Amino acid sequence: MTGFGILSAITFLPLVGVVILMFHRGDDAATVRSIRHVALWTTLATFLVTLLAWSRFDPALAGFQMVESQAWAGGGLVYKMGVDGMSFPFVVLTAFLMPFCILASWEAINVRVKEYMIAFLVLETLMLGVFCALDLVLFYLFFEGGLIPMFLIIGVWGGKRRIYAAFKFFLYTLVGSLLMLIAIMWMASFAHTTDITVLLKTQFPADAQKYLWLAFFASFAVKMPMWPVHTWLPDAHVEAPTAGSVILAGILLKMGGYGFIRFSLPMFPDASHYFAPLVFAMSVIAIIYTSLVALVQEDMKKLIAYSSVAHMGFVTMGLFAMNQQGVQGAVYQMVSHGLVSGALFLCVGVVYDRMHTREIAAYGGLVRNMPLYAVAFMVFTMANVGLPGTSGFVGEFLTLLGTFAANSKVAFFATFGVILSAAYALYLYRRAIFGVLDKPELANIKDLSGREIALLGPLVVLVIYYGVHPGPILDASAASVAELVKSTQSVAAAVKSAALAGH
Repeated sequence: MTGFGILSAITFLPLVGVVILMFHRGDDAATVRSIRHVALWTTLATFLVTLLAWSRFDPALAGFQMVESQAWAGGGLVYKMGVDGMSFPFVVLTAFLMPFCILASWEAINVRVKEYMIAFLVLETLMLGVFCALDLVLFYLFFEGGLIPMFLIIGVWGGKRRIYAAFKFFLYTLVGSLLMLIAIMWMASFAHTTDITVLLKTQFPADAQKYLWLAFFASFAVKMPMWPVHTWLPDAHVEAPTAGSVILAGILLKMGGYGFIRFSLPMFPDASHYFAPLVFAMSVIAIIYTSLVALVQEDMKKLIAYSSVAHMGFVTMGLFAMNQQGVQGAVYQMVSHGLVSGALFLCVGVVYDRMHTREIAAYGGLVRNMPLYAVAFMVFTMANVGLPGTSGFVGEFLTLLGTFAANSKVAFFATFGVILSAAYALYLYRRAIFGVLDKPELANIKDLSGREIALLGPLVVLVIYYGVHPGPILDASAASVAELVKSTQSVAAAVKSAALAGH
């Protein structure tokens, strides 16, 4: 297909809402209410169009679907969009989470509401573009462009240390991506194209692959983030508004994992096998070390932020196992983590809006006055632990299964992370929800409002549904993952044969 199609409609539809919001003037109650409704309905419309595209998606096909191509910018650059089973689930996840971000900001954001909603709608377009782009330059523009609205969301509407957190987030991610830009220019010079579908079939020299892999790794490792370049994440989460934390954990972190799937594994298979032990080591350290750090946190958001780093360790571990279970488990884990971590940050936002503190010690006995909240928080906590029957179990189990087949020692040490996740998650839940309700300021705290039930209810249902019926996500990615694994394993066999011949 040429021209513009449904993927372009999905990607740029949020900008229609931006244009409408630009015509809103004033900050009276009626105008602010209209601004919020425009943002909400724009994100809902985007999600509905995404569902329409999902109905056209054939999970049995391994290649790219709904491809759009259009001449762009000269010099051989092409505006090209398309999705496969490893990218489309993230498109759906992005479109699904955005209305929750708008609803979470409904009462919490009262300053510069129009600018805030514009920032989120622009961010949605840029995130969707990352998962749909089939041109390296186009991908890079979407990938880096997302830094700007997120920088503003943290820096303008964040907490007391928002400027520090915003600049730290921006500089960490920008510096890593500059190396990727250099690699992109070399690849374009070598292959005479930036078309991702062509580059996936290009055989880069083995020595060059290592340098290219490291350049892309610098960007994706920071974005995920992997240990030891994870230190920007807790600060960004703590200072970001609730919706900013939801989208940061739910989508922005997944861009790093998606980058490994789309570029590092298929384009640089020799280098991926060469550096797999390094990734395994970093993943195990991330799982165990950040879980231990989470155990000593006194701030709810920081605890969940470090938990995210640990869970992303399972993702990188599964990806570089380079087998069907490992890669599919990594994709599933990212989708599940997007739902669960986003829901946990929403839960923190619920009590923060009432008490204006995230200190764990400030709470206790909430189950007595907030039973609905306690139930929802319990479901997400159990999913974060990886309890069977929740979506969190499926991804962790598959990544461990795939890793065990590739390297049993790595899987053995990573399993300790499951135990530690139970320790810090249950520690948080027990101190906040159970115990004696003896703090005077909690005596009259209210349970979930109708808006908050609408926020958390669908997420509770999905976390349980995908825990007992993971088929829709696994089936969507199966064919594409099988094709990826087949190509990487053929390279591994060739490398092994060459090594044996050398002896």
